[in-house]
Amino acid sequence: MLQRIQTIYLLIAAGISVGLIFVFDLWTTNNDVSFFAKDDMLYLGLFCGSALLSLIAIFMFKNRKSQFVMGRLNIILNFILLGLFVYRSLNLSGEAMVSEKGIGILLPIFSIVFLVLANKAIKKDEELVKSVDRLR
Repeated sequence: MLQRIQTIYLLIAAGISVGLIFVFDLWTTNNDVSFFAKDDMLYLGLFCGSALLSLIAIFMFKNRKSQFVMGRLNIILNFILLGLFVYRSLNLSGEAMVSEKGIGILLPIFSIVFLVLANKAIKKDEELVKSVDRLR
């Protein structure tokens, strides 16, 4: 059902993935030009893919196992995105191109937190349904 807490968590994760990438920059270059996720197709695609997986998981509320799997896939996608950010930040040498890292690099971490909370709520619902089925 759509009124459960995991729906709120998944909506927040989708909002972080697709909404906040236009607000917070990933880094600032030496020329004081802010670099957003929309400026690189790979980052934009991964963020939009994460939001799409969250929205698909919301509407799979009748099949909680598939919803849980979609949440796990979304967590893995966000870890890949976070790994790309870490690789990019460690590969650059000091002040070569990037003078300041932005808060946008932390967006996958916030998304992962809400996805984990959603998966816990989905698992709790599944256990509740199983316990009611045992009583019948």
